[in-house]
Amino acid sequence: MAKRKVAIQGGLGAYHGIAAEKFFQEDEIEIIPCETFRDIFREIKKDPKVIGIMAIENTIAGSLLPNNELLRQHKYAIAGEYKLRISHCLAALPGQDIREIREVMSHPIALMQCEDFLDTLVDVKVVEHEDTALAARDVATKQMKHCAAICSTRAAEIYGLNILARGIETNKHNFTRFLIFGEKWAVEELQKDEVINKSSIVFTLPHSEGSLAKVLSVLSFYDINLTKIQSLPIIGREWEYQFYLDLKFADLERYHQSLNAIRPLISELKILGEYPEGVQSEIVNA
Repeated sequence: MAKRKVAIQGGLGAYHGIAAEKFFQEDEIEIIPCETFRDIFREIKKDPKVIGIMAIENTIAGSLLPNNELLRQHKYAIAGEYKLRISHCLAALPGQDIREIREVMSHPIALMQCEDFLDTLVDVKVVEHEDTALAARDVATKQMKHCAAICSTRAAEIYGLNILARGIETNKHNFTRFLIFGEKWAVEELQKDEVINKSSIVFTLPHSEGSLAKVLSVLSFYDINLTKIQSLPIIGREWEYQFYLDLKFADLERYHQSLNAIRPLISELKILGEYPEGVQSEIVNA
């Protein structure tokens, strides 16, 4: 069987790659590193067999709003989700001692998640980097002495770095939710024999009093559990918003009935995906 190609944002050893390996743990996969989230969509366009995986929210940093919009703009469907426990380490060149470190670099969100640990370091400059794994790669390939990266232990191992400290994130309940998506036919193949009990949708509402409350009341009547709601302004239409909702349900037919019931109340409804609720990883120092 050919390897399954999975496009991720970041370098080898990035948390996106770890989530991909966990989600596709029964398959042999080939990771396609991408510089940006938009590049993931370009990879799928070039090769429709490619599956994308993208972070959509973090329990500390919140929703990644631009990624919601990327999903809305493209025709691809969500196949599933994975909730990965994020645990950071501090890694440097072999032979380096933590007392010798004068610069720490990583992605801004990772730096934010490790602020308490960083406060314990003396005379250390904190530098933002585009990616946790690529920060580790730079330390290794550029032989950056007195510099350390905050990254996954996987990245440290891949690039031959020495781990100076593990589990340095402030909040140990740090999870990132990733969405897996691709062409509709590829998604149908992935979901074969799966129980569909969750969906992500986006719609717009008329600018009138109580319009959102009416929609939520209808969903409640059909026993639909709203697990997330996020609004984004519509560019070029002042004070109008589109709403991104994650819905959970026990009865697929009743869920479809609820969508039919809210259609007269909304406009521009798009179903981003209907998929099984994802498992939550409990991996430490992933």
